[in-house]
Amino acid sequence: MGNRSILIFVTVCANHRKSILARPEIHDLLVDLWGDTTQWVVGCYIIMPDHLHLFCAPASRNSVNVRNWIGYWKSRSAIRWPDSSARPVWQRHAWDRQLRNGESYTEKWHYVRNNPVRAGLVQRVEEWPYQGEMNALSWHDA
Repeated sequence: MGNRSILIFVTVCANHRKSILARPEIHDLLVDLWGDTTQWVVGCYIIMPDHLHLFCAPASRNSVNVRNWIGYWKSRSAIRWPDSSARPVWQRHAWDRQLRNGESYTEKWHYVRNNPVRAGLVQRVEEWPYQGEMNALSWHDA
């Protein structure tokens, strides 16, 4: 493995693609959970009404598998979900893909960041409140 970066692109959907995610209290809940975990760090993310995308990297060489980490925060968020009638919250599966280079991270982020514009939710990406960057994820080969 050497010092090569591991950057993972993740997509997680709400159960039955329910529009329950793009709300201030859910945004805060997810950011809190992602910030509290020590296994993986979240870079850029965007929360759409029925799904979310995020980029993440292992916090150390001994980090758990990314799917275990996703399962962890999905479970924790479902327990803390403010509206119990929305349960089950998440689809069973998530999609993850390792990025091959730093350019693909930037390109992929620019593409997914435009989701709210393509969906007609805002006119400019800057207007969408449910997005951010928690940690600067950098690519390096060595």
